[in-house]
Amino acid sequence: MAKTEPAESGAENHIHAYKLVLSRVLETRPSGTRQRLADALGKHRSFITQMTSASYATPIPQRHLATLFSVCHFSPAERDAFMLAYRKAHRGRLEIGDAERRTRHLSLLVPDFGNDKANTAFDKAMSEFVQKMTGFMRKPGGEE
Repeated sequence: MAKTEPAESGAENHIHAYKLVLSRVLETRPSGTRQRLADALGKHRSFITQMTSASYATPIPQRHLATLFSVCHFSPAERDAFMLAYRKAHRGRLEIGDAERRTRHLSLLVPDFGNDKANTAFDKAMSEFVQKMTGFMRKPGGEE
């Protein structure tokens, strides 16, 4: 048991490190970037606060990385620093390749349903649809 505890604290240190990189990136971006990130992920803004806070040891899910890089416009140096810490934190547990794939931001005009709950549900459904469609495009037989 003693051997797993240092590894966990090491992973937590690396999680802390990549969250600090993300926090610094967001601090230098225009106002509204956190909300755009929340919208792109289909999450509430409080999720972005938890995701960027080094005081939470909860890792950032791999499936969010491409969106994170796209919305926050990481510089090459910022992206390299983030990915170095991310790889160290999740060594051997995650495949990072798809996260490093280039992405683009797409804006859509969609109906306003008149309440936050319905709008958030619609946004989340659209985000999940795009993620699923992208997954289909990457599977054998649907190679890009």
